[in-house]
Amino acid sequence: MRLGVAAGSVPLAGHLDFVEDERGILDVADLADPAVAARFRPAGFKGNDINFGYSASAFWLRLDVEPEAGRPADWLLEIGFPSLDRVDVFVAGPNGMSRQTGGDLRPFSARPFAHRNLVFPLALESGVVQTVYLRVESKGSLTVPATLWTPAALHRHDHAQYAILALYYGMLFALGAYNLLLYLSLHDRVYLAYVAFVAAMAVGQLSLNGLGNQFLWPNWPAWGDVALPSGFAAAGLFGALFTRIFLETRRQTSRLDRLIVVLAAGFAIAVLVVMPVNYRVAAVLISLLGLAFSLTAVVAGVRCLLNRYPGARYFLVAWSLLLGGVAVMGMRNLSWLPTNLFTTYAMQLGSALEMLLLSFALADRIHIVRRGKEAAQLEMLAVKETMVETLQRSERELEQRVAQRTAELAAANERLRENEVALIRAARHDHLTGLANRVLLEDRIEHAIGRWHRQGSVFSLLVIDLDGFKAINDGFGHAAGDELLKVLADRLSNCVRATDTVSRLGGDEFVVLLEAMNDPAQALRIGNKIVAALSRPVPLGETVVHVGASVGIALFPCDGEDANALMLAADHAMYGAKQGGRGRCVLANAPGGPGSGNGVPADREPVSVPRL
Repeated sequence: MRLGVAAGSVPLAGHLDFVEDERGILDVADLADPAVAARFRPAGFKGNDINFGYSASAFWLRLDVEPEAGRPADWLLEIGFPSLDRVDVFVAGPNGMSRQTGGDLRPFSARPFAHRNLVFPLALESGVVQTVYLRVESKGSLTVPATLWTPAALHRHDHAQYAILALYYGMLFALGAYNLLLYLSLHDRVYLAYVAFVAAMAVGQLSLNGLGNQFLWPNWPAWGDVALPSGFAAAGLFGALFTRIFLETRRQTSRLDRLIVVLAAGFAIAVLVVMPVNYRVAAVLISLLGLAFSLTAVVAGVRCLLNRYPGARYFLVAWSLLLGGVAVMGMRNLSWLPTNLFTTYAMQLGSALEMLLLSFALADRIHIVRRGKEAAQLEMLAVKETMVETLQRSERELEQRVAQRTAELAAANERLRENEVALIRAARHDHLTGLANRVLLEDRIEHAIGRWHRQGSVFSLLVIDLDGFKAINDGFGHAAGDELLKVLADRLSNCVRATDTVSRLGGDEFVVLLEAMNDPAQALRIGNKIVAALSRPVPLGETVVHVGASVGIALFPCDGEDANALMLAADHAMYGAKQGGRGRCVLANAPGGPGSGNGVPADREPVSVPRL
């Protein structure tokens, strides 16, 4: 597999070969044996994640990878299923075969890379075919969603993932805390069953997402190994209790009630009895119980809905969503369904929707209890409402007119404020790049001179002219030139501090005001940093272009006693840089600078100096 220049992440399911090690006796050195190597066959999962179901075998995965020239050497191999017991990664290097180990049987601090999933740093040499071996074994589901990332791409991906997970767990916490307060107030055990169900679901999901191993029990691998099935088994147990209480199945449908009791007992037995003896059997049993309970709860909801039981409508929709997700997860764990984005997060999505809808169901339950009391009160108030109806109607109309007028005035004021802000910004910023324009630059220089008079704070001025921009602008058109200026303006802003001022005077000419900068060597370092940043290649559509930059630096007041003189000194230094070979940074008082006889080239007009 070749890693292209533009690749930030590569799903590996369609590129991996595997061999099953039924007895777990193969070592990485054995894989070089032609007889063993011939046993490797394509995983054949294409776009889906690799899933071997529940298996006692160890599986070896092989990946031949060749980064193209120009690709970074550092990569991250992510296995997005953190409940795997052990994953070993082997890569051949100049010092022999390197080995990294991860899994939920090890403390989080022992992982080669701190991440909620199992992530392994890889150093891959560009233009060289390298073979990466993975050995995977687990008592639970052997799901191997493998992806190769650049560090920056994984970082961006994690931002979105953590935002979604934070929203999900924040919702679970809020709903659990709210219903716990309802239980403490109403002493209705249905709310306590709901809170226990939410807490157990959170434990299972935290283990499934790897957040529990990372943040809650990082030094307790023994619990981290069993937290996933234990959490979901407890969720099934408390979900069954909630179903019995909320739907009153003992009175509504006695046969299904007995079946729900049996399933609840099965969840408890799987965790308390079977799991200490055989983890794999317990995990399979929990998955099968989840499927059975999904169907049972939905049927119970349908029966109660047909009996017109209050709240059954909300319960049926909510529970169908959650248990549909549980069913999908169970069938994925058993390899009955392929592993992909939907089957991986089906239960989490279903549980989020289920929690919200069950909150409506519990609220509807409270509403039904209070409905009788409210009916009597409404009857008593009917006569009084008739007497004051006319007055209330008049008051409402007046309030509506006042509110409408207030809203109109507020909207008008907001439009005026937005227009004022936009006009001020347009007057002080370059319309193309968003940088400061000549007006704002003059104002900032005046303030810098004032600070020098008050505090003696010296500052520096950098004049920057692009090398080769005119050829690109003429060859690719003004639209491409504008896009190039935007990219370079952004790079230029990232080279200086937030307190400094970056401005565009027009065309390809830029000026940077460095506040509190009295060290010529430091100013020169920043200038060279700018030259390096602006000289990096810039992609324009399907074409990559290169420009350079020449920078002249002047310090106030030693290179000029006023703004015009300082600007002229920096401008002459910039042209000295161009005469010296372009792509350089020159101080105004340095050898080869304007004081050495270098001036503006004859074929170039000097930069226009602002009148301050």
